[in-house]
Order: sequence, then C-alpha cells, then structure tokens
Amino acid sequence: MPKLIIDNREVAVDNGATILDAAKKLGIEIPTMCFLSGQSPSTSCMICVVKVEGVDNLLPACGAVAKDGMRVETCSDEVREARRTALELQLSDHVGDCMGPCQVTCPAHMNIPLMIRQIAGGELGDAIATVKSDIALPAVLGRICPAPCEKPCRRSAFDEPVSICLLKRYVADIDIESAKPYLPSRKASQGKTVAIIGAGPAGLAAAYYLQQEGLDCTIFDDREEPGGMLRYGVPVDELSREVLDKEIACVARLGAVFKCGTRVGDQVSLDDLQKDFDAVFVATGQSSIDDLNRLGIEATQKGIAVDAQTYQTKLAGVFAGGDAVHQRRLTIRAVADGKEAAFSICQYLSGREATGVTKPFNSRMGKLMDGEVDKFVATVSGAPRIEPSQAGDGFTDEQARGEAARCLRCDCRKAGNCKLRSYAQEYGVRATRYKGDRRLFEQQLQHPDVIYEPGKCIDCGLCIKIAAESREELGLSFVGRGFDVRVAVPFDRSIADGLKLTAAKCVEACPTAALAFKDSATARSG
Repeated sequence: MPKLIIDNREVAVDNGATILDAAKKLGIEIPTMCFLSGQSPSTSCMICVVKVEGVDNLLPACGAVAKDGMRVETCSDEVREARRTALELQLSDHVGDCMGPCQVTCPAHMNIPLMIRQIAGGELGDAIATVKSDIALPAVLGRICPAPCEKPCRRSAFDEPVSICLLKRYVADIDIESAKPYLPSRKASQGKTVAIIGAGPAGLAAAYYLQQEGLDCTIFDDREEPGGMLRYGVPVDELSREVLDKEIACVARLGAVFKCGTRVGDQVSLDDLQKDFDAVFVATGQSSIDDLNRLGIEATQKGIAVDAQTYQTKLAGVFAGGDAVHQRRLTIRAVADGKEAAFSICQYLSGREATGVTKPFNSRMGKLMDGEVDKFVATVSGAPRIEPSQAGDGFTDEQARGEAARCLRCDCRKAGNCKLRSYAQEYGVRATRYKGDRRLFEQQLQHPDVIYEPGKCIDCGLCIKIAAESREELGLSFVGRGFDVRVAVPFDRSIADGLKLTAAKCVEACPTAALAFKDSATARSG
C-alpha cells in the first residue's frame, strides 16, 4: 500500500490508485473535465495537472499512478498557471455565450432568457421570482426603462429585437394585481440596522434586498411620500402612481420602515445616523454639491465619491449609490446600484471585507457571421415583433407567449453547471487570450430531447465511452484528423440515430453544454 504526501499531508492508498484518488481521500479537490468515475482516464483536458517532486513535467492526476514516497503539489503557482492556460486554450475554440447579450447589457444583469422561457412555458410564478431576484421594481421599469437590454438582442440581425421590457412588465403587472403578490422569503433578523437616505429607486431597491437578508431598514426622505423622482419627476401618464404604490408596498411588506418628511442634514444629521445605525446607504438622487456637503459627505461635480466596486464612501459604514453618485438619470441603473450596494453592506455587517458583487465569467461568441442568425431562428418562432393593441398598454396573455416564443435562446443551456465556466471563474481565465478565427455556429436538433452544439465540445470523449458501454447501435466517435477532429455520429448520421439509449447520461456527463436538454430544469439553470 503506497504512501505519499499531497500538499504536506500523508495518505495511504491501494495499489493502482491514482493521484486523483489519493487527493480525494484527503478531501483535496483537483479539477477534472475529461474524467468520469468508472471510466478509463483519457488525460486530454489537462485541467487536473499536479506537480510531483523530482519529475520535470506536470502530470495529469487522473491518470498518474500513486507511488510510495511521492510528494505532490496540487495548487502551486506553477500548477494554477498550467490549468489556466489549458482552460484558455479550450476557450479559444469555444463557440457560444455563457450569458445572452441581453443579460450582459442589462445594468441589473437580470436573467432575461430564463424569464422569457418561463413566460413561454406559462410559469409566471417562477418568472416573477426570476425578475425580482435582480430587479426590485419591475412594473415601474416595465413602463419607463429605455430598454438597453434590447439593443444587443441577436434577433435584431434577423428582424427586430425581442420586446424584453414589455415581457417584464407583463409578468410584474400580473403579480401586483394578484390577490397575493410575490414576496421573497426573509431570513431571521440579524439584529443589525441600516439607515437609507432617500426613498427613490436606489433606496427602495437597497431596502428590498437588505430586508431579505434579515437587516432592518429605515428609509428617510424629505418628501411626504416615498418614490423620489419616480413620484415627483416622472409624468403620471408614463407611470401610474397606483403601480408605483403597489411596488413600494412590496418593500414595506418585507419590513422596511419609512420616515418621510424628514430631511437628513437638517432634522437629523449623518453623524446621528452613523451612531444610531450599523450602516448607512445614501441614495438621495441627483443632488447639488452644497446639499451633499451639508449632509456631511465628500462630493465632486459628478456626485458622491465611492469605491466603484463596493459603493463605499470614505466614511466608515457609509455607502452611496444611484444618481447621487452617477447622475445618469437612468432608473434601471439606480435600481441595480441599490441591489449591488446591499450586497456590499451585507458583507460589511457580517464582519467581512466588503468586496462587492463578483462579476461572473462570460464567454462571448461575438458578432454573428453570415447565415448564423438563420440557424438560431430555425429553432424558434419566425413571427415579427408583437406590439400591444394600443400604445402605452401592456401585453395580453396571448401576445406575451407569442413574443416570448421569438427569443433565440442564445444563452447557454448549462451555464449554471458548466465545468468549463466554473473553472474559468475560479482560475481567473482570460477567454480571449488565445482567441483566433472561430468556427461557424452549429446546432444539431434532430434528437427529440437533446441538442448538440459541436462548437462547445472539448473532445473529452466521455459521451463516446458512455454510448459504447451501453451498446448504442451507432453511438458517437471521433471524426476527422488533427485540429479538425470532432465528436460526431458515424456515417454522417444524426444525433438522434447515435443516442437512442444514452442521451440523458451523455448530457449529465458533458462538462460543457455541447450536449444539453432542449427544455428542462437543466436548460434553466444559468
């Protein structure tokens, strides 16, 4: 029974065990992509490499046999750099996006593709939960947002973008008009308090997310009613005050306390709030330098000076966001600021360093080449963009489903559990480091349940092994030579012919989204 040292810890394993087996016995996680328990290692992805003392080259842990006296390093700088390079090389030939362009462009980074799929499937309860996980005031924004998310919609290359903003409004309107509007769960009280200065979009959004985390919020505003510029700056014919009041009521139902008619800087000072509350969020909207100085906070011509990642000011425990910082007069940006600042405030109040929201890794396919948009449209409705019956109205049920059916689904079906993406995030990968001319986008749709996108395949061979083990009549095979080798069904047959028995097993084993279910919970996990 060989004994070896892994990261300065000794372990004994059975004869024939690999370094990967030994590390697992110690609870040390070594990343793998082309390895599947019960299958022979192919050592093709080179993500599992480790450093063995006395050996010049790095070794793949999934295939290297553990030997007595070995000393192994699994996370040195050299090892991490090698893994990073392997991932970047795989991404150099990757044809696909982790997130759809609409989600990337949305200032709140709402999972728009997921919302649209849920609308198309009639899952409106799930759709409003998806929307409000990132946007606290969707019925408001469904009426006044300039829809920056629609500008990069890939559907534009075919006819017109999907009407994302009206779909969001549709879901939100149904919710607020229901007998029991959606209310997210709230964690037990942490015994911490946050003062929010300003009951506009940024302040309301911050309170919405802070209350969910068990932090008690008091919102101060110098006006008689909450809403800020939404109430006192947006014309009534653009934004019904009834709609605004219903969305504010959702914030209040989570426990937020409103102290309107209270001007911070006059009736109560910022110093007082710092003493009486555990944290302060300044969301006063567009303010003059004199007003901000009277408040007692550092400001420039552009607004309050904050850390761009965390929204922290130079005052301990004081954060700021929205138009008080940016002065952009864009409500969706203010709402996004409130959500992101709430995240930083939660970090701060938990005793951790406030680092802000981590930007998720996102592989991007880039501009579509000639003919590629037609391949996307072939899988969805070819109908033109749907408009409401009258200007200013929202969608009917039929119109919403019809418009949702136009979405090209250009996000990844397995973004939430793609190993390539999660490891790229962990290792700080630069997706374009080795980027060259990419392959054409391709989807194979012949299988009733599964979609195959060769441009996302890393040639790990797991699906080939699974199909062979299960005695598929045709199965899958490596086709081609050298850099052109690809996984395909032999004899130019379809994916439906190749995977009659093992489609689900192959989808589960695929480390990327090369094989994915067309419609399932898996397809919604990103």
